[in-house]
Amino acid sequence: MANLKIKLVKGIIGTNPKQRKTVEALGLRKRHQVVEQPDNPQTRGMIKIVEHLVEVK
Repeated sequence: MANLKIKLVKGIIGTNPKQRKTVEALGLRKRHQVVEQPDNPQTRGMIKIVEHLVEVK
């Protein structure tokens, strides 16, 4: 199964609570942190919610 590398490029200050919880659920805590998540529909949906805050490789 393939993995996605997700990097938090913008801070979560000023975002709504749903977006904050989504970023936390992806495993991201600090700016410029990179995590690997499995490439599945659930992860893709979470990325869609916070696409303006993250970068996917």
